[in-house]
Amino acid sequence: MIFLGIDTSNYTTSVAAYDDVKNEVTQFKKLLPVKKGERGLRQSDAVFHHTVQLPELLEKLTEQISDFSAVGVSVSPTTQEGSYMPCFMTGVLSAVSVSSVCKIPLYRFSHQQGHIMAALYSADKTDLISESFLAFHVSGGTTDLLLVRPSDEKIFDIQRIGGSNDLKAGQAVDRLGVSLGFDFPAGKFVDAESLKSDRVFNVRPSVSALTCSLSGLENKYMKMKADGETNADICRFCVEYIGVTLQSLIENARKEYGDLPVLMSGGVMSNTLIKAKLSKLSDVFFAEPEFSADNAAGIAILAGYESKRI
Repeated sequence: MIFLGIDTSNYTTSVAAYDDVKNEVTQFKKLLPVKKGERGLRQSDAVFHHTVQLPELLEKLTEQISDFSAVGVSVSPTTQEGSYMPCFMTGVLSAVSVSSVCKIPLYRFSHQQGHIMAALYSADKTDLISESFLAFHVSGGTTDLLLVRPSDEKIFDIQRIGGSNDLKAGQAVDRLGVSLGFDFPAGKFVDAESLKSDRVFNVRPSVSALTCSLSGLENKYMKMKADGETNADICRFCVEYIGVTLQSLIENARKEYGDLPVLMSGGVMSNTLIKAKLSKLSDVFFAEPEFSADNAAGIAILAGYESKRI
């Protein structure tokens, strides 16, 4: 059986097909265009660009695969009550249309659920679905520490137990990148620039139990920029600060919840230095970059799991 996944997040249009026999994913995605120097999109602009890009990507996918057993779609950023962004309605409209015309089941998930499933699939850790584990969703819109537990009703249950109480890690990276003249989203440019520096920093993160603050990071790297420090050093400081912050949160969470496995998802988790730092910890797992950044793969896989569960 083959399952269609659709995800229309704030900065990426994505479609995917999951073959549950071959355990293979085929996906196509495209970033939403952001003007040079800008740090994001208005929701009305995101909706417009998804409306243009989604049919193009669906056409590419259905040129290769067209016999779907069910369709899954992201309907909200998270499963928390009140979680909503208009951009996801573009994907919902298409998914409902496909389901109605093709007479196939429609399954609705959160964008965050998709991230977690994509990371589990990429890290070859789908067996964790039957266990409790910690997960981080670290992107431009979220820096969440999550407790994930098995669920008879929704494959797995997600509870936010901590994370950033102000600036998100992806926001910090993107704001730095744009200030240095990089295109938005700036993660891959900041990553590449940080690797040009071998400077060692004594980072003191702002962490209290399971909560962190990242607003001070922006103040610190903007001061470095004003003082004329090199772009490479500034970028390295930024990602090292985030890495040390996440390590502190992992250590604190394990003190409170036990030595659980930790799954890292979200676009920021494809950063080279952060991944290298946290990979030294035991039972910490990462997705490959194409499954770490926004994608519909996890949604397609979730649709496959949901079809068997019901």
